[in-house]
Amino acid sequence: MAEAAPALLEVRDLSVAFGAKTVVEGVSLAIAPGEKLALVGESGSGKTVTALSLLRLLHDARVGGSAWFDDGRQRRELLALPERELRGLRGDQIAMIFQEPMTALNPLMTVGAQIAEVLRLKRALTSAQSAQAAIELIAHTGIPEPERRAGAYPHQLSGGQRQRAMIAMALACAPKLLLADEPTTALDVSLRGQMLELLDDLRRDHGMAVLLITHDLNLVRRFADRVAVMQHGRLVEQGATESIFNAPEHPYTRQLMASRPERDVVEAAADAGATPALSAQGLRVVYPTPLPGIRGWFRKGAFVALQGADFAIAAGRTLGVIGESGSGKSTLAQAALGLLPRPQVAGQVQVSGRSWQGRAGADRPLRRAVQVVFQDPFSSLSPRLTVEEIVGEGLRVHAPVMPPAERSQRVGQALADVGLTQAAFPGLLGRYPHEFSGGQRQRIALARALIVQPELLVLDEPTSALDVTIQKQVLGLLQQLQRERGLAYLLITHDVDVVRAMAHEVLVLKDGAVVEAGAAAQVLGQPQHPYTQRLLAAA
Repeated sequence: MAEAAPALLEVRDLSVAFGAKTVVEGVSLAIAPGEKLALVGESGSGKTVTALSLLRLLHDARVGGSAWFDDGRQRRELLALPERELRGLRGDQIAMIFQEPMTALNPLMTVGAQIAEVLRLKRALTSAQSAQAAIELIAHTGIPEPERRAGAYPHQLSGGQRQRAMIAMALACAPKLLLADEPTTALDVSLRGQMLELLDDLRRDHGMAVLLITHDLNLVRRFADRVAVMQHGRLVEQGATESIFNAPEHPYTRQLMASRPERDVVEAAADAGATPALSAQGLRVVYPTPLPGIRGWFRKGAFVALQGADFAIAAGRTLGVIGESGSGKSTLAQAALGLLPRPQVAGQVQVSGRSWQGRAGADRPLRRAVQVVFQDPFSSLSPRLTVEEIVGEGLRVHAPVMPPAERSQRVGQALADVGLTQAAFPGLLGRYPHEFSGGQRQRIALARALIVQPELLVLDEPTSALDVTIQKQVLGLLQQLQRERGLAYLLITHDVDVVRAMAHEVLVLKDGAVVEAGAAAQVLGQPQHPYTQRLLAAA
């Protein structure tokens, strides 16, 4: 009988502690060459800490246990390797895709230069060779116009494009093991499929194993060979993917499998005579672009990011906007928020019947009427401000004469409204964002938006960075707030399950144009446009 091949990675009794608090305890798992293992669990369960500890990327952490890595030539204990040897493995034999590309990418370097830097350091390529290889990697991950995008800085790319640039950087040296921390969080459903196919191709071509950290159970079922479930820093269940999904044994695993968004919204039709909370007629947005050669000295080109958008959102209703990365969703949100220079916007955008004027004083009442909740609560909350300062900031702007005591009381009430109380979180008002989980940070972001009593919330992927159980809680909270306060929502998302749970109407964007619009039940249940049909099939 043939002897089983040694594991590529074998983790035994891993523990991680910060100060007196142990956050990961007794974790043991193994990954074979070419295998795909998914690590799932709620925010704060220890998934990311487990992955980071393998490469010793945790600051001031005490790591115990062992982690043996066998690349076929040498078997090494990662937790005991000298830093110099471990540095040689990072990015070469073991690579990592981080969850938040905007904070992981260097804002002062183009994405092409960052990918080329890996190739120069790890593969000793020349500057010209590494630059060309970087463009090819960018193209391989599906980013359009790879030569132009290679010269772009991270802030000039969409969220999905930044995540794909991170994937290109991680795959630059064709590693034996890829630690993928939420690698598809910022991607739309069709691009998620492309990324899974790309990772699968590389796995087959190079024998690469993947440790996938994710809260997307649909993705896990499509991609992983085995699943390991973490709760409170411990592994509670491991097994083959189909076995875990079809017959979960642990109560926590069963809870995860049951955490799908539920629809609980007021279905009554909008009052036809009422003024919409947000409306647009013939909305068109054009961005200036540089022209090549000497022409660029004298004039700019034009890129039409959005055209011909017509919609209206009544009080207490939700408009869901779906489409692939680069389809114009974020541009539509910026126009709704009055954040684009007036020369770039044509058509009409009105908030409660009032148009944006492009002047700070004139637009201030509208700034109070429309608020935004961003996709990534970690980067949208200032790390230097306390929770009280973050949530109360809107009152300091829109109600500057409010007494400090009343402002503090309003902050406490806003936090309580989103489920964060002083009783549950001692010292809540004096804490900083990094002291909370992802779901708790998103609740803080929601409290910040709600404290000025807006009429409309722009929700830009409000749950994409959250695990399934927390996502369900946040969506339930949003539905409750809408029923109680009559809030209107402009919901931008690539998660069709979220749209099904929240939206009354749906707008489908492709390449800046509206290809389908209508009632949610009609668009999602009987899509007419081929593009909408492809999006729903990919989900």
